[in-house]
Amino acid sequence: MKLYPRQRHRVLQVVTKLVIPFVLMFGLYVQFHGDYGPGGGFQAGVIFASAFILHGLIFGLQQTRRVLSPGVLRVMMSLGVLLYAGTGAVTMLMGGNLLDYDVLAHDPLHGQHWGIFAVELGVGITVTGVMISLFYGFASKR
Repeated sequence: MKLYPRQRHRVLQVVTKLVIPFVLMFGLYVQFHGDYGPGGGFQAGVIFASAFILHGLIFGLQQTRRVLSPGVLRVMMSLGVLLYAGTGAVTMLMGGNLLDYDVLAHDPLHGQHWGIFAVELGVGITVTGVMISLFYGFASKR
């Protein structure tokens, strides 16, 4: 059995398994606190993708594709765009302008909060899917 260089680095594999949950947790923090401070959907999407890219660099592309298949990434990209566009469509159906979040709740302040949350979540899901797909595309031998 031929061992590739990354298969001999058990320390890197153990450290990666320890670090990835914290990277994902920080991505969640950036996602959910993006409307109150620095961060948001794009930054959180890149942080989430970086965890999976780290996994791919340490454990190999095939192992990472088993964890997160290209089909799941296509669903993520589509779901994120639909969530973003769907939020705008819902605001128009409720009598407001495109992405006018005031109509989403009884109180305009709550409507703004939920609208921004939905849009940023859609952006985060889309960016995560696109970044990991780009990594798969550039890392594959085809």
